[in-house]
Amino acid sequence: MRLGIIAEIHANLPALEAALEALRKEGIDQVLAVGDLVGYGPHPRQVIRKLDREGIPCVPGAADLRVAYALPSPAREGIAETTIRWTREQLGQREMQYLRHLRSRHRYETPGGRLMVFHGSPEDPEQKLDLNDAHPAEILKMLESIRSRYAIVAGKHIPFRRAVHKGVVYDPGSVGLSLGGEPGADVLILEDDIHGEIHHRFLKLPYDYGQVTFDLAAWELPEVLAEVVRQGRFPQ
Repeated sequence: MRLGIIAEIHANLPALEAALEALRKEGIDQVLAVGDLVGYGPHPRQVIRKLDREGIPCVPGAADLRVAYALPSPAREGIAETTIRWTREQLGQREMQYLRHLRSRHRYETPGGRLMVFHGSPEDPEQKLDLNDAHPAEILKMLESIRSRYAIVAGKHIPFRRAVHKGVVYDPGSVGLSLGGEPGADVLILEDDIHGEIHHRFLKLPYDYGQVTFDLAAWELPEVLAEVVRQGRFPQ
């Protein structure tokens, strides 16, 4: 079993294409996508349609739900809310229905135990778990609550792995808006061995940054987003 995990695509089509091409070359058995699929980037319709055509199982992130629904919680501020409003204007009924029908979690059974995939936290895609500083008991409690040995927890845009006893949590990073200080698309590969143990690799993939920054400017989206694409972080 070889899984390719992509997350935080954020409507960045060149980054998504680079990630999928790399996973094809790796001979991946299954690709899973974790929100946010849209928000911030200039290609929301194209990204949704490509994921749909490829038949890739996806779970929604906070931006996806805010685009798809008028949520009662307080609106985001600044560029996040600006790009969410713009994204809604770009999507037709087909794309909106796609977002509304996404499952909140994806479960995958491995020889070594269950793998659960979600954005944010098991209960709330908008809640960001602090996997790095959390007490080991909190990690174990979370894994027990979802009856899983492994969890893919997207949300921080920075690749991360932490093992706690026999449990392991991963953040795949971000395909379209990586914030680890290096530009490129983040991809996580999981592969089990003959003993049922899962091994991981994080990939950092270049893509056509110029095309994305051009399209951001063409749609008059916030200029800071082009800097994030080029630098892999928000400007200081």
